[in-house]
Amino acid sequence: MSLTAARFDVNLSLLFTELPLLGRPAAAAAAGFDAVELWWPWPDDPDPGKTALDDLRTALETAGTRLVGLNFYAGRLPGPDRGALSLPGAESERFRANIEVAADFAASVGCTALNALYGNRVDGVDPAEQDALALDNLVRAAAAADRAEATLLIEALNAAESPRYPLVDAEAAVAVVERVNEASGLSNARFLLDVYHLAMGGADLEAVISRHADVVGHVQIADLPGRGAPGTGALPLPDLLAHLDRAGYGGFVGLEHKPSSGGSAASFGWLAR
Repeated sequence: MSLTAARFDVNLSLLFTELPLLGRPAAAAAAGFDAVELWWPWPDDPDPGKTALDDLRTALETAGTRLVGLNFYAGRLPGPDRGALSLPGAESERFRANIEVAADFAASVGCTALNALYGNRVDGVDPAEQDALALDNLVRAAAAADRAEATLLIEALNAAESPRYPLVDAEAAVAVVERVNEASGLSNARFLLDVYHLAMGGADLEAVISRHADVVGHVQIADLPGRGAPGTGALPLPDLLAHLDRAGYGGFVGLEHKPSSGGSAASFGWLAR
């Protein structure tokens, strides 16, 4: 596994979090990366205002880093939430309020991938009602992403860590991708293939890649167990990335893993190997 085999970006919501948000792009650049990704950085605010957005844009530009992936508002991450778009009431309204904010910011920094976490099931609410709400919100998000010249990403999480999240395998996430593309008529919804989450669910990762490579819009990796850096666990990540290459995936691979015991800056020794 090397930078010549795949293009890696650093997830600044898991790595370099010992620094304030605006210091993280420069830290990633100092570690040798020119691409980064982020969960929505303001978990309590779908619209943090022009100053906060301008400051983040400036931090990215000053560091010479490109934002290649951004989540829409998803609630508290890390924390109990797993998205907002399928939750009736205030959280769904927060998601809608964030759609244009996130898409406009993505367009302003050249970010071409926007991730929309589906949200947990809610006690007392018919799952069909949540799914209908989700489809409506995802079609809205797809239209905003299209205007920003970005793809809309749909991600599967794992049931062990997210037991109330309904998309816990590749097939469920890809089915949502297909429904959104059909409903929107835009064909810009894609599957976010997170190796760690799929492995936690016991998936045959090579088979998932073979079946769904044509709809993969972004890839994220971490090792298993522990969600550490590549080489800290048992996943054959070099082989999986090579399989992705053979299957035709040429996009970014997000490093969405926890920092090593030596800290974030010491988490990338595996690249030299």
